[in-house]
Amino acid sequence: MRLSYQQALDFIFDYVDYEKLARFTYDAATLDLSRMKRLLALLGEPHRRFRSVHIAGTKGKGSTAAMSEAILRAAGFRTGLYTSPHLHTFRERIRVDGQLLSREEVVTLVEQCRPAIEAVEGITTFEIITALGFLHFAQQEVEWAVLETGLGGRLDATNVVLPEITAITTLSLDHTYLLGDTLALIAGEKAGIIKPGVPLVCAPQATEAMQVVEAVCRERQAELILVGRDWNWERVTADVTGQTLHVRRQTGGQHPPVAHEKLRIPFLGQHQLLNATMAVALMATLRRRGIEIPDSAVREGLAQTRWPGRLETLQQHPLVVVDSAHNPDSVAKLAAALGEWFPHERMALVFGASEDKDTQTMLKTLLPLSDYVITTRARHPRATDPHQLAQQAASLLKAGQLLTVSKSVAGAVEQSLAWAMPRDLVCATGSIFVVGEVREALADALPPDDWAHEAEPVLAVH
Repeated sequence: MRLSYQQALDFIFDYVDYEKLARFTYDAATLDLSRMKRLLALLGEPHRRFRSVHIAGTKGKGSTAAMSEAILRAAGFRTGLYTSPHLHTFRERIRVDGQLLSREEVVTLVEQCRPAIEAVEGITTFEIITALGFLHFAQQEVEWAVLETGLGGRLDATNVVLPEITAITTLSLDHTYLLGDTLALIAGEKAGIIKPGVPLVCAPQATEAMQVVEAVCRERQAELILVGRDWNWERVTADVTGQTLHVRRQTGGQHPPVAHEKLRIPFLGQHQLLNATMAVALMATLRRRGIEIPDSAVREGLAQTRWPGRLETLQQHPLVVVDSAHNPDSVAKLAAALGEWFPHERMALVFGASEDKDTQTMLKTLLPLSDYVITTRARHPRATDPHQLAQQAASLLKAGQLLTVSKSVAGAVEQSLAWAMPRDLVCATGSIFVVGEVREALADALPPDDWAHEAEPVLAVH
């Protein structure tokens, strides 16, 4: 009997799912790439049937991946995009030509792969999902796949491809108990995606991280294209719907200068200007290597990129803004953007985070901006107890600030909107899972094709 869609998801998530575990051992035994290679061999090596762009980083890798895929698609290529985690539906993780994987395709892929999956001892959920994505891209005759790493890079399940180009976006302290508690250690893990002779586009990094990346590039004879040195950007205009920027490759050296004037991106924040420049530099490097990507595709792709939940306005009067910031660095960027782009009288903060995050530092940044704080938890198994968050927040409150706890994100949204006046701001952040649930709570205000209407329940830990 054919599986249902839910049964197919149950099969995938019945394996060890490190996305839902707060603690596990990060080493070559736990995350064993040989398992991934054995599974792909049983499936006919699907990852060798398309060209790829491989992107790692702490922040910005999803945005950079989405913009890069949109440019390649605008250039006329059949594209795949592999990202994680998802906002609303598992099907977001595997897309072809911008379209979510269908429920029927999920079932078919699981049924095709099940014998091979069951033949590989110790296989994990993320390895299964990655293999499903690679097989789907191969079957759909994808020409270019843009692949975002899940965790780290060196031991990530995606790190079995031989890409045409790689990228490392902004690095900051995150998953420190797994990847290391210094930027140098984290950079070493992310630099694991750098391949011999394959160019790397890298975002500006702290000195200790940059030294590691440069050393790996020298060792593997990989050309290093550094944004902030070889490529720069300048913001031209901005409003609540997005930003316009100039992107230029610097003069001098072996390559002629290149300029892209007045590119439009539907995202806010200085960090998204950097991410857009990363995507432009990636595409320009591919073009230098013979791939036909016209300037018009760069312009069209950036303008049409879809990547919700990042400094996104969901409604006006009161303003409701969501952002997937989940570590101190990204929260600092959010705080700066709130002051710049969202004028308001008072602010309600809806805050929830995963157990492994530095919530104390995140709250220290956000609480001075807030008049009313609601701590909550997403349905995700790794979500921190909201009472624990409230205790942290209480120690930081000043006179006049309000603090409450909500057992659910939907309840926190209801409370914040009941408090807010038309000129106030409600900001929900701390976790992509919180953002997803806020979007679902306000789905009636979103377009009919929004992924919030495809929302699925969170599956339990196995």
